[in-house]
Amino acid sequence: MAKKQRRIIGAVGARPNFIKIAPIVEELRKHKEVEFVLVHTGQHYDYELSRSFFIDLNIPEPKIHLDVGSGSHAEQTGHIMIRFERVLLEQHPDLVVVVGDVNSTLACALAARKLHTPIAHIEAGLRSFDWRMPEEINRLLTDAISDYLFVTEESGESNLLREGISREKIFLVGNVMIDTLLKQRDRISQSPIISKLRLLPSEYAVLTLHRPENVDVEETFEGILSGLSELRKHIKIVYPIHPRARKRIDEFRLGTRFPFLNGEERFLVMNPISYLHFLKLVSESRFVLTDSGGIQEETTVLEVPCLTLRRNTERPVTVTEGTNTVVDTDPKRILEESMRILDGHEKAGSIPKLWDGGAAGRIVDVLLDCRRQ
Repeated sequence: MAKKQRRIIGAVGARPNFIKIAPIVEELRKHKEVEFVLVHTGQHYDYELSRSFFIDLNIPEPKIHLDVGSGSHAEQTGHIMIRFERVLLEQHPDLVVVVGDVNSTLACALAARKLHTPIAHIEAGLRSFDWRMPEEINRLLTDAISDYLFVTEESGESNLLREGISREKIFLVGNVMIDTLLKQRDRISQSPIISKLRLLPSEYAVLTLHRPENVDVEETFEGILSGLSELRKHIKIVYPIHPRARKRIDEFRLGTRFPFLNGEERFLVMNPISYLHFLKLVSESRFVLTDSGGIQEETTVLEVPCLTLRRNTERPVTVTEGTNTVVDTDPKRILEESMRILDGHEKAGSIPKLWDGGAAGRIVDVLLDCRRQ
């Protein structure tokens, strides 16, 4: 008798999700006994933050779109739960795969758990220990209700065990975001973005800034910009601006206090760009300033110095082994650490364990192991 085909739903909704799900999709394509249904919640609906990633990463168009859009955390999470529950009732999946730590991650996991559908959480166990971060709440709650917890670094294992998660649910597999980066490295190198922007390698820094605790608090955002105002005198800064940050700049009238935000040669503000173009920009930069989690990992593998504009990081291996330094949002510290790099004292890093491009294969091996079904 032929084995019954297994149906797996993968839920994505924001830029980091697309990058992380791509190698899982590719691995599952090798297994005819699996029907994979990709669901896009619509949490990120800007073209460059959403659809362009499917094109760049060769991810098939999602079979189901929830079209949730923006809203408060409660509104967004609630709308996703309601719409994803309907999908689960129609599709009857054997497993739901969620990735990362965004609202879509938690909402889809909660809906699945309520219907007793097994859950696999990719990138489990990461902890900043900062409850101000909505992502920290999403991570903790998703891990608590998941059946398979796939971790990227050894700190993730330790965190989950300390929280009482059974060891048999935890799998150290490596980093699917790095799977994607390594697979796309040749295409990244071919991006024309550097010449298009008339940049010279190592003569500019890349900035990303979008977290609510940084851009939604006027005093904090203003402090960061004051540090960057001084830094731009020493190196050109390229800022692909997130819609959230652009909105706050207008709302707080920061363009009046920091005229360089309105456009100047030493501080290039540009619209969001695609995955391939962005990583080309990062790979050729002198260093990166960011409050993103994933970029801390990407810069480590690309061997580009990274300054994290936060009090903490949920990815400590990027600091202990990688090229990352956590500098907080103090303008003086931002300038000091940037100048250290410009003076030739950047951090030398190494590649963390299992960040070798094979994480997705290890994940799929676990999920399709008949002994665990």
